[in-house]
Amino acid sequence: MSEIILMSDPRITGVPVRECGEPLVDLRALKVLQLDERLADAEGAYAHLRRSVVDRLVAAQSLLPRGLRLLIVEGYRPLEVQRRYFEEYLETMRTAHPGWAEDRLRRQASRYIAPPETAPHVAGAAVDLTLMTDSGTELPMGTEINADPEECDDACYTGSPAIGSEPARDRAILASALTAVDLVNYPTEWWHWSYGDRYWAFARRAPAAHYGPARLARRPT
Repeated sequence: MSEIILMSDPRITGVPVRECGEPLVDLRALKVLQLDERLADAEGAYAHLRRSVVDRLVAAQSLLPRGLRLLIVEGYRPLEVQRRYFEEYLETMRTAHPGWAEDRLRRQASRYIAPPETAPHVAGAAVDLTLMTDSGTELPMGTEINADPEECDDACYTGSPAIGSEPARDRAILASALTAVDLVNYPTEWWHWSYGDRYWAFARRAPAAHYGPARLARRPT
């Protein structure tokens, strides 16, 4: 397996951001992509993504083999939620490895939860997704979405050799469609793909990321 660059790496945190101002789009209003509600929140943040990310997902879905569709689990994540997730997992790592230095703990934690300052979900640039059949059956992909790498022995890594041939094939099908529309994968999470964020900019050798932290417009009361 080639070197994996983590979200906490200075090469990622050092990528500049030139915010383009593109809005977040509510997938629930489009009804083109299938949404899963397992991570639905009261504000509906999970159903939002930047417009160009949505356009690319629609295009990627058209590239899938007949009978398959994308299943979107989570898109935008507010900064305060990302910060809480990261700190909680970091504390889990501290408990499991009391002798580790703080920088090593942050690096290890970022295999699973991106640091808030670089998290693509916070920018509305990342989507957690999987494959389903037209009839609504979710495909087994080797692990659940958001599988903890510590608990699944790194089977959540996109290129893990520890999964069966069918999940490996389906991960490759998903990757082929998403790569074709210029999304990039976070290699420790087969389900996590993004466009326009710092990680994407680094992978594509772009001069800057298109998207910084986004805010969800509050509905009038």
